[in-house]
Amino acid sequence: MTAEHVRIAGVAVALLFAAYGVVRYRGGGWRRLDLLLAIVLAGGVGAIAVFPQIGDVFTLLFRLENRAFALLVASNLALFAFFLYLLNQIRANSIRNGKLVSALAIRQYKERFKDRSRRGENSNGRLLVVVPAYNEAPSIREVLGTLPESVLGYEVDILVVDDGSTDGTEEILLREDYPLAVHAVNRGQGDAIRTGFEIARLEGADIVVNFDADGQYRADDLEDLIKPIIADEADYVHGSRFLGFYEESGSVRHLGVVFFSRLITVLSRQRITDATNGFRAIRGSKLDKLDLREESFSATELILEAFRNKLRLKEVPVSMHSRIEGESKKPKRLRYPFGVLRVIIQTWLR
Repeated sequence: MTAEHVRIAGVAVALLFAAYGVVRYRGGGWRRLDLLLAIVLAGGVGAIAVFPQIGDVFTLLFRLENRAFALLVASNLALFAFFLYLLNQIRANSIRNGKLVSALAIRQYKERFKDRSRRGENSNGRLLVVVPAYNEAPSIREVLGTLPESVLGYEVDILVVDDGSTDGTEEILLREDYPLAVHAVNRGQGDAIRTGFEIARLEGADIVVNFDADGQYRADDLEDLIKPIIADEADYVHGSRFLGFYEESGSVRHLGVVFFSRLITVLSRQRITDATNGFRAIRGSKLDKLDLREESFSATELILEAFRNKLRLKEVPVSMHSRIEGESKKPKRLRYPFGVLRVIIQTWLR
């Protein structure tokens, strides 16, 4: 193959790639930025094919002697940048899909429970307990049955966010007449919490508490969890198993939680002993300050967002036991620690 053949092939590839970009853009599959990137890449390939001397620029830039090797380095860098762009696009699409699933769930919730009374005359305020649930049919009734009707004069309302369960969780909750928002597909605990927070904002809850559906937390700790908010000592109260009781103390997961808690302590400059605990209370008027984006591993994102927006945060002792039924929904093996670390880094860099 001669140099002329290489030039013709390079120009042909560039033209085909540019044409593909135009077709995708006109068909609505690509945005203007996607088309621009396609044209820039096609133009670069075509220019180098016709004028290979352009490679000398990269030879000088990377301080290399071989033009072909310099072009290879430059192309690898371009591919890496394109890979990062695609990851960002995937992330953006996932966020948009999550918002759509949440909006549909909230709309259905409003239609189902529009006539439900909100606050009693003798209540100091409304405490909304948001319970994310995914395939928790064996334990959900027992767990919700432990929640009291009122705490410290605050009327307790329950909102379950069924995150795409397939085991009959939704049917059980509807039979028991629990307020329920349903995700059409499984999105992750982070999205379920966001849906719950949005409903809490719409309904004007004074205090919002997160409570897991697996029976690991104890409703008896609710009082200690909301006291600092009622006393105006905190806007965000975080439960800590290490200040209270932890049934799995000494496990491998224990060591991981300690590591992430110390990392959060360094980043936030405030001592946090249990960064991944999901038992928390937040002042309702502060929910709109939290920019929550994560589908999973949301506990660390919530803490860092609270610090970033200058919410007063306090930890209190809580108990954490083993699940009543079933297995943990957390990712297995290394996916969990790497996922938590990714969320910590991304949230801190915002």
